[in-house]
Amino acid sequence: MNCSGKKEKVMNLIQNHLKLLITVSLGLVPMVNAFADQGILNSIHEHITLGSTVPVNGDQNPYAIIVAPVASGNINKGDVLVDNFNDKSNLQGTGTTIIDYRPSTKKTILFANLPKNLDQCPGGVGLSNAMTMLKSGWVIVGSTPSTDGTTATKGDGCLIVLDTKGHIVSAWSGSTINDPWGDIATIDNGSTATLFVSMAGFGVSDPKIIDPKTGNPPIIHKATVVRMEISIPDGKPPELLSETVIGSGFSQRADKDGFLFGPTGLALGPNGTLYVTDVPDNDITAIPDAVTRSDNASSGWLVTRDGQLAGPLALVMTPSGHLLVCNGNNGMAVEVDPVSRKQIYSQWIDPDKAQTPPGNGDLFGIAMTPDGKGFYYVQDDTNTLMEAL
Repeated sequence: MNCSGKKEKVMNLIQNHLKLLITVSLGLVPMVNAFADQGILNSIHEHITLGSTVPVNGDQNPYAIIVAPVASGNINKGDVLVDNFNDKSNLQGTGTTIIDYRPSTKKTILFANLPKNLDQCPGGVGLSNAMTMLKSGWVIVGSTPSTDGTTATKGDGCLIVLDTKGHIVSAWSGSTINDPWGDIATIDNGSTATLFVSMAGFGVSDPKIIDPKTGNPPIIHKATVVRMEISIPDGKPPELLSETVIGSGFSQRADKDGFLFGPTGLALGPNGTLYVTDVPDNDITAIPDAVTRSDNASSGWLVTRDGQLAGPLALVMTPSGHLLVCNGNNGMAVEVDPVSRKQIYSQWIDPDKAQTPPGNGDLFGIAMTPDGKGFYYVQDDTNTLMEAL
């Protein structure tokens, strides 16, 4: 490289660092190992609005995001499915729709519109952050229902199985299923699959019941993580074979604005460790041997707490083995190295100053793009699907 080329490279590096320092000074990117060359967040420079998540019936408050692993029925491989937790009146726990964004056409269509009442689902339908799609094409989505938009009228909910045309084929409920709430971590072997789901409804109170010490509804430590083994007979819907509580004692509480706080993000590491975010405790914990264990690990061991975490919600594992989490109490995403247990980077992906702090209550679901270089997320304030590149 000639001298002019070296000079230009140095000048570009200086300019990039100055831009980053200006961004940090404005509060858009907190200084957390800001010049590190590791991770995915420090490579994200663009945030694109892909489209509205509001269907014809007016449902809003997008929650779960999954990327279709296969093409089947009305779904193309790589489509992005997003469900809605609220109906058009903005009552939480009453949303019944799943939309399908197709990257190849940049269009959004309605995948499923479920009935508000379902006999197999105690309390009805209010689609939560629990959703997955199997290689066989079946879509499984959680319901954490309410009739008045608060936990005062919540039901125990269920897991609903849909075919690839968005039709209900079955629903699972029972004693271990109480408000399927968080991401579904999935191991899919084709004819069999293992699902990990958090349950956050056990004993949750009416939001009007306040703990005088905190000014909020009381925190109770009854939320669980359940491992579900299922079979997928050829040409037939999945069948639930067994349910094992592998984690318990996670914190949960009602909230008059946020409906319910509890363990939300679940991501499975390559060594069989399951990582779980817990909003009231503001931490990420790990359940070892989640795939094989037969006993209950309680809440596991602590990975990280506080720092840049602010109500950690949905969680995903990056190709490099890091954890990427959305904050519920501000518009930040935080990247964590689970091996070193360090928060290595953070970025304000929703800096909407209409909330305090910016982006408060706007983020929820997150999913990696198929190439692993970016991620999808939703902005609840605008009911839009976003892509970070």
